[in-house]
Amino acid sequence: MNIRNAQLADYDPLGRVMYDAIHQGVSPYTQAQRQAWLPEVPQGPGWQDKLAQQVVMLAEMGAEPQGFMTLNGAEIDLAFIRVQARGQGLFRALFAPLEAEARAAGHKELTCYASLMAQPAFQALGFEIVHHEEVARHGQTLSRAYMTRPLGAG
Repeated sequence: MNIRNAQLADYDPLGRVMYDAIHQGVSPYTQAQRQAWLPEVPQGPGWQDKLAQQVVMLAEMGAEPQGFMTLNGAEIDLAFIRVQARGQGLFRALFAPLEAEARAAGHKELTCYASLMAQPAFQALGFEIVHHEEVARHGQTLSRAYMTRPLGAG
């Protein structure tokens, strides 16, 4: 497994990783909630612009992306791992360079809005739940948690 900074050519394939991570495998969300969360694969100029404004780390096996995580200021914005690549330490491996980037930028804390699926992985990295909330998307309600993690002197 190789961890590296994503480039423009990686962005559309990362949209597929996100879609697959949401729609495949066991989930606490119903099929209707998953469809409302992400009805289609993110791709194209809008998606590319969103990722271009963030630090994007990807994990790949060969030339195939298996997961990615993004840092937008002091927020972990996106974090998705393909079902078949889960449980291999990718979440932690993707987080490490983003944590270093946040420290170098002078941030004292990282935040995220974690799905029910991602909360345990974020907790394993030292994030704590500040509060739970419900988000309305395309006629469905999705639960998530606002989480924070102090960076300290590290």
